[in-house]
Amino acid sequence: GVILATKYFFANNLPVAAICHGIQILTVAEVLQGKTLTAYPAVGPDIKLAGGIYKEINANEAITDGNLTTSPAWPGHPAILKEFYKLLGIVIS
Repeated sequence: GVILATKYFFANNLPVAAICHGIQILTVAEVLQGKTLTAYPAVGPDIKLAGGIYKEINANEAITDGNLTTSPAWPGHPAILKEFYKLLGIVIS
């Protein structure tokens, strides 16, 4: 189910957003090779093992690399949504 859907989104370069421990779905799906992203700090080693590049940032920030935007924790909701809207092509005025 969710792993196949995740692989499909990455294979087709579709927008993906993940926050906190949700990034662990991406590690299991093996879609992080060469991607720079963030997560809850305890997930950093999982990202490295999955071939991703873990970057520790403030909890209220987000990182976007290609089709993927990530944030470390709930204070990052505004930042991750702002970045995800860009990936979706949504313009808020």
